[in-house]
Amino acid sequence: MNAALRAQQRYREDAVLSAPPERLVTMLYDRLLLDIERGETAQRAEDWAEANAQLQHAQAIVSELSSSLTDDWNGSAGLRSVYLFLSQTLIGANIGRDPERTRACHGIVAPLRDAWHEAARTVAESRA
Repeated sequence: MNAALRAQQRYREDAVLSAPPERLVTMLYDRLLLDIERGETAQRAEDWAEANAQLQHAQAIVSELSSSLTDDWNGSAGLRSVYLFLSQTLIGANIGRDPERTRACHGIVAPLRDAWHEAARTVAESRA
């Protein structure tokens, strides 16, 4: 790995390590949406290896988001159900090589991502 790539990787690692919890959630959602978009693009191009890689990474993010939920928040059960649906749909889209199912996941994740970004802004403003 050359020096420029190492520097970029180190910057990303530092950004994650120094981010407050609400920023980490938005970073995960941003990457989840990107993975879904890339997965769908690869599926439409019939690049099955790339689609598989992107959709498996998306599944890992959904799993991480789900595992971060705590039962002391009354919205956990509903959001956990959404994550379970997303996980099952991503798996089915990957196995079935179905870009429409992948697109459906995008339609679910995009408004959630926007809501988490808005919540993170609200938290940041309340700290200031």
